[in-house]
Amino acid sequence: MMVFLPYEVGPIRPPSEAGSLLIRATRNCPWNKCEFCPTYKQVRFEKRPVEDIIRDIDRAAAYHGDRFQTAFLQDANSLIMKTPDLVKVISHLKEKFPSVRRVTSYARARTVARKTVEELKQLHEAGLSRLHIGLESGYDALLEYMKKGVTSELAIEAGQKVKQSGISLCFYVILGLGGRLRLEGEETWRKHALETARVLNAVDPDYIRVRTLTIKEGMPLYEKLLSGEFEKAGDAEVVREEELLIENLEVTSRFVSDHSTNVLMDVRGKLPEDKEHMLSIIRRYLELSEEEQLNFRLGTLFRALGYAPNYLTLNEFFDPSKRQRVTAVIEEMEAKEAGSTRKLVERLNTMLI
Repeated sequence: MMVFLPYEVGPIRPPSEAGSLLIRATRNCPWNKCEFCPTYKQVRFEKRPVEDIIRDIDRAAAYHGDRFQTAFLQDANSLIMKTPDLVKVISHLKEKFPSVRRVTSYARARTVARKTVEELKQLHEAGLSRLHIGLESGYDALLEYMKKGVTSELAIEAGQKVKQSGISLCFYVILGLGGRLRLEGEETWRKHALETARVLNAVDPDYIRVRTLTIKEGMPLYEKLLSGEFEKAGDAEVVREEELLIENLEVTSRFVSDHSTNVLMDVRGKLPEDKEHMLSIIRRYLELSEEEQLNFRLGTLFRALGYAPNYLTLNEFFDPSKRQRVTAVIEEMEAKEAGSTRKLVERLNTMLI
């Protein structure tokens, strides 16, 4: 059931902010050119007047009461606001919602890099707790191909500034972003993993959150997929890339796989102490046959979309009763049309964004 609120709310937020108060500070994305992103396309970026944001905070307080412990500032890049204006918004939010203990926002690395550490400290003192930044990759050739509008060195500068300010930092990485491309004469997946690890090691963010590339209509990348210019990597290829990334991480970050686009959502933990456990899950998956990997993926997608039978973790795949139920579904589908399971997996994947 749709709930109509007396204040403006944007379209997205991180999964970790599912229970947060959402306050829209800006509308849409000021960059909006990334090849892999369908959100905000065909709409204009706008900075909302500060007085409008303040009024929305007041309306949210009157509507909800002081019942939130976390708040998220929307949309894609609230840090583009002038620092004094954003300080005013966060301070008012904390005043109207005294129970809020964490205030977070998305931000672009280029925007953050333009801020001074002192400005970021002011935002932290006002109550900004965490920034979610899309690193996506540390491989500059891939960042350029995907029109990300940043370089790896800019991401390092931004990340280090955030850490110096005391604000918690979450970097997002897109597994499989390079597909089967060969950029600069090399296998892109390998450079993507190694160069991303290099950037993460230079910054040591508090959180590393992984997503897996999913392509659907509305993304510029979709046309390249149709034309054959871009070819997606298979699940096993993506997992091998994730293995190489983790093997090369030298951080104290928490590695989080909290999105159902990922093949292995149970690859998560605190680094470096959980590294070997995380790698053991990956290697166990890679030992499966292609048929078993497809069975597992279908079951995890069923779980994500609320269907039965399903799997949440790789361990559940080795439960004979669970596995047999998913196998029965596959056998029924394949009896009607050979190859239908793989087609269904691709279709369900596009429903996760």
